[in-house]
Amino acid sequence: MIHRSMMLALLGSCALLMPSAWGKQPNVIFILTDNHGAWTLGCYGNPDIRTPNIDRLASQGMLFRRAMSSNPVCSPTRATYLTGLMPSQHGLHSFLDNKYMVGPEAYYTLSEFETLPKILHAEGYVCGLTGKWHLGANMQPQDGFSYWITMVRGSTSNFYEDPIIFDGEVLKTPKYMTDLWTEHAIKFIEQNANGEQPFFLYLPYNGPYCLGPMLNRPAKNRHAEYYQDKPLLSFPRDTIHPWQRANKQYHNNMVSIRRVAAEISAVDDGVGAVMEALAKHGLEDDTLVIFAGDQGWMGGQNGFFGMGDHTRPIGAHDLMMQVPLIIRQPNSVAVGETEMMVANYDLLPTLLEHLGLSHKIPQQPKLPGRSFAPALRGEAMQWETEMFYEMESCRSIRTEQWKYVARRSPAGPSELYDMQTDPHERFNLFGQDGYQQIQLTMAARLDEFFDGYADPQYDLWRGGRSKARRLVAPE
Repeated sequence: MIHRSMMLALLGSCALLMPSAWGKQPNVIFILTDNHGAWTLGCYGNPDIRTPNIDRLASQGMLFRRAMSSNPVCSPTRATYLTGLMPSQHGLHSFLDNKYMVGPEAYYTLSEFETLPKILHAEGYVCGLTGKWHLGANMQPQDGFSYWITMVRGSTSNFYEDPIIFDGEVLKTPKYMTDLWTEHAIKFIEQNANGEQPFFLYLPYNGPYCLGPMLNRPAKNRHAEYYQDKPLLSFPRDTIHPWQRANKQYHNNMVSIRRVAAEISAVDDGVGAVMEALAKHGLEDDTLVIFAGDQGWMGGQNGFFGMGDHTRPIGAHDLMMQVPLIIRQPNSVAVGETEMMVANYDLLPTLLEHLGLSHKIPQQPKLPGRSFAPALRGEAMQWETEMFYEMESCRSIRTEQWKYVARRSPAGPSELYDMQTDPHERFNLFGQDGYQQIQLTMAARLDEFFDGYADPQYDLWRGGRSKARRLVAPE
């Protein structure tokens, strides 16, 4: 069956898709944002926040309207992007403690796995990291990176004062961090613009970072003045949901809302600067650019502000999962949009197939993801809507019509939503008459998936452990 959504991509696809003009592997730039819902971008329909450079990137590549993240916090989602594995496979179910990043207990949490940078480095790519790592052992370059500038910790308390790591030393942040990462990204591009080897640039911004006490303070960047009197009505004003546990002080708070907008626009500036650097050195056609968010984020919808870890019980709302995903390379990636529902664990096999490296797709542990590389070429393909999510002991399955959420710790409540008639997930049908068979079917598929993929040592439903500190203690 050809997924209906692929027709949108086909309508905008290139008439002829050609290999890289220079006959070598294309460069790869992976730009990843932090705590960033897709709905905040102009290309996803936001009328308030200025994102002209990201919007331009979307107009020149393929935009995925329904890209989803399999977890709502930083370390697990970044681990999934780099390995193609679920949290119950790579062992990071929540964000990593600072002690594992710098200090005597520091260690790299993904050392036993094949990762995107490790694979590309082995294929001759020069690899550079500039931005947030949050996967452990931050003081030393990992996975073949030769250029390495990152943060001391994972969280952001202040974009102007949080310490960084460069050349193996902890240093004071010399400037606004969003600009710092962009500056070093451009430096890395310029160092590798001669084309002797392809390069992989991993640019994981720690912005917009739409949470924490800094949201009680106005933005200080160049966009602050523009937003200081804007109503920003795309952020719903609603009563706080009873499940909201943290972030209550940011609800309906114009200082917080305007801070978020300003930080998003600053990331957009960075995207524009990186694309300008590629154009300056004639690398646009020979560089595959991926723009994505690590996990979704809610800014007032349904009375929620933040991600799934900010609620009790742990949240599994679609907007806590939905991330931006844009992929661009002229004459190689079709231009258009698609409604295919893809997950962050689908990206690794997709990129490797697209780069002609299908033989490098890891076989152990078994990847749960599916390659949508044909869609990047503008080809119609079979694609069943089925996406899985887990945050510690909260797990869910999302199909085209249904979402089923199961909670084991603390017990309940479980949820069932008809996503066609109730896309905002307001009416929980779990336990209601007439839905018992749907519940059983969805529960069985959820169990089947995790029984097939979860590593017993990291399977929290079966007494496994996590590499990160548990937010919700087991029963």
